[in-house]
Amino acid sequence: MASSFSTFNAIRPFNLNTPSHENASISSFKTSLPFLGSTQELRPNLLTCKSPSASSSCRQSSIVAVSDVVKEKKVKSSSSSPNLLITKQEGLVLYEDMVLGRSFEDMCAQMYYRGKMFGFVHLYNGQEAVSTGFIKLLKQEDSVVSTYRDHVHALSKGVPARAVMSELFGKKTGCCRGQGGSMHMFSKEHNVLGGFAFIGEGIPVATGAAFTSKYNREVLKQADCDHVTMAFFGDGTCNNGQFFECLNMAALWKLPIIFVVENNLWAIGMSHLRATSDPEIWKKGPAFGMPGIHVDGMDVLKVREVALEAVARARRGDGPTLVECETYRFRGHSLADPDELRDAAEKAHYANRDPITALKKYMIENKLVEETELKAIDKKIDEMLEDAVEFAEASPFPDRSQLLENVFADPKGFGIAPDGSYRCEDPKFTQGTAHV
Repeated sequence: MASSFSTFNAIRPFNLNTPSHENASISSFKTSLPFLGSTQELRPNLLTCKSPSASSSCRQSSIVAVSDVVKEKKVKSSSSSPNLLITKQEGLVLYEDMVLGRSFEDMCAQMYYRGKMFGFVHLYNGQEAVSTGFIKLLKQEDSVVSTYRDHVHALSKGVPARAVMSELFGKKTGCCRGQGGSMHMFSKEHNVLGGFAFIGEGIPVATGAAFTSKYNREVLKQADCDHVTMAFFGDGTCNNGQFFECLNMAALWKLPIIFVVENNLWAIGMSHLRATSDPEIWKKGPAFGMPGIHVDGMDVLKVREVALEAVARARRGDGPTLVECETYRFRGHSLADPDELRDAAEKAHYANRDPITALKKYMIENKLVEETELKAIDKKIDEMLEDAVEFAEASPFPDRSQLLENVFADPKGFGIAPDGSYRCEDPKFTQGTAHV
């Protein structure tokens, strides 16, 4: 089967010894996804340049909506069959996961303002199509690395709502036993390798996980090890050094990793278009010899079609893919952000493109589901979250003795005395005469 990423050759300056299935003709594909940008005032040179002298600053390149490409293929191969991108079961899985993510974050906001959560809490509202479209294609053995906006990534990977909510409450039953909090979700069981508070620091971890998969398969001869890794990060990360270093390493060693840029157009209060010389992040992929693609991150079906091919490439050993998902967060940067910097018209524009509403409309119009089935899912999620909150509130806080666990290789040999007491509480400790 020809690759949906054939279009990448249009932006590759020379042959990079890509597999033959990536060398298909691109002449039949049309540009259908312009880079939307964030504000009209900042966009004129990017989208309206017409003179030849200005072409270099415009830096326009062809972008293909992969879902449209797949539609064309399906129409040609079977004109009598319905032109649907998903089955009913697939649609229900996507819908339930997105509703879970949205409703969970709304519940987090309620609990935060009631004083049940502390510190900074960054919500994912509006970006659900990205997490669902990518992560629901993974196996349990595959790995996910996230950012500080990580609750929904963990949920999509299968971490129970109880465990995530309890972690946000700082309780012992949380997925990190209450020691991680909002920005540091981790689950060894589900191969969620962590949320990372500092931008870019998760990308090297994800690259290392992908290297592990390749090493196990090629050096240790574990033939069934086709595990892939997904690294999620935002547009603000893409001017950081770790991003470029890891793109280079992943391409050099053909690592099974997908770099997923969740470009919500704002890095806290900085517009993406003001912070980078070329706002089209996807073009950085071909610079390192890997496919780069831009997709509408508000459309879960388009995201899913891109993810299907990116995951397939990684599993069959064809190397990494860089995917820029243009999306939008419906809330401020964090719950402490009054969200006064973004234009009201811009926020309204993206609110009208709600990915959950769009999927619901698609499934009903194509008679994949009845509205009563979706309402049953909504009710199921509401009950699940009520249970998660009750479970978190009833759970105990971590024991004090847990404080130094997972901090030092031998917690009993540094901060805790053999009898379990803290050395710092021994008067001799501060005098420098305590036995260590």
